[in-house]
Amino acid sequence: MKRAFSILPLLAALVTAQPAQDPAALARKALDAVLGGRYSEFLKMSTPDLQSSLPEPALAKIGDQFKAAGAVETVGNPEATKIGPNTAVVIPVKFANRAINFRFLINSSGLVSGFFVLPGEAPWQRPAYSKPDTFSERAVTVGDGEWKLPGALTAPNGSGPFPAVVLVPGNGPSDRDQTIGGTRVFRDLAEGLASRGIAVLRYDKRTKVYGSRVSGMNRFTLHDETVEDAVKAAALLRTLPNVDARHIFMIGYDLGGYAAPRIPAEDPQIAGLILMAANARHLEDLLVEQVQTAGGTAKTLENAKAIQAKVKSLEPGDEDLPAVFNQPVTYWLNLKDYDPIADAAKIGMPMLILQGERDFQVPMKDFNLWKAGLARSKNVALKSYPALNHLFVAGSGPSTTQEYAKPGHVAPEVIDDIAAFVKK
Repeated sequence: MKRAFSILPLLAALVTAQPAQDPAALARKALDAVLGGRYSEFLKMSTPDLQSSLPEPALAKIGDQFKAAGAVETVGNPEATKIGPNTAVVIPVKFANRAINFRFLINSSGLVSGFFVLPGEAPWQRPAYSKPDTFSERAVTVGDGEWKLPGALTAPNGSGPFPAVVLVPGNGPSDRDQTIGGTRVFRDLAEGLASRGIAVLRYDKRTKVYGSRVSGMNRFTLHDETVEDAVKAAALLRTLPNVDARHIFMIGYDLGGYAAPRIPAEDPQIAGLILMAANARHLEDLLVEQVQTAGGTAKTLENAKAIQAKVKSLEPGDEDLPAVFNQPVTYWLNLKDYDPIADAAKIGMPMLILQGERDFQVPMKDFNLWKAGLARSKNVALKSYPALNHLFVAGSGPSTTQEYAKPGHVAPEVIDDIAAFVKK
């Protein structure tokens, strides 16, 4: 996919290479080898780094998980995207029991330099807290320039004016529903909050709609990826007669929550911020911890630490150096001195920070940093939920990426807490 940060894959080789001439065909051949249990054949198609980080016994262990998913029912069309010097190919596969997206990185020699297994999209069913007879939804467009984005406004029935929220997406090329495996985080939020008298605007992320264009840019920052479009979305809401322009809030999820403290500097009219599963630490530091938590191989961890060290070493004047972890140097330099907690403390507007205690991607360590750093801020409320994971879906035991593949919904208490905060 395009412009992704978080480590959702079950396995990965963090390798930089050159794009292949026919990556889709090569990826499909690699997929056939994996699904057919021909692991030695797959490894012959791979780079030496991937061979060392993912030996045949490890591949076989992953293959056992596919058996549990049931028989292969359909294999979707490959989607190829240039990411810096590499080409990423995603192939969706529908098994009898669940959907899985297989992601391959292909280099110029026609070798697989990275292999990822991601939760596929599952059918969505309306949660019990959604009351479709109380709201309506219509298509909207966020922005009107070269980066205009398709989106949706979910609004309570009636003339209003209603309080409103903008849903600021997380990492990677997210769709407007923030679809992750069997959960559509933003669709749940939109219908749940609209059922409680709050208008909700969500949109497809810039890196999804314009992925090819973005991947070719050597000047790109978190502002371009996230902040600018959130500001445009709030501006759109203020033009709508059924929206209370004085009560527009930002709900930042994951990377969107990390970026949220920067938004008021560009839009001081917003009424407050809601952060969901927002990291407080630098992205390169979180990357290393995610690899460790996911049980990555020694080689994968070594590569993650190399990325961390490279990012830490970047200085102004390095803007024309090669991309680091599929992001141009400008992206990392823009975040080098960013302290979201310090920025949040200066805002002086109401904030609600929410965290699932079973979240292994953005763990409780980050929530506790927010809590400590904002302890003196009287208008900040924080709440964690013992049973919820990174998607704010309830479960038990340690959370894993396999859990994401199961159909799930944002917990009703999260919907209620956000609604109460917005209406307060």
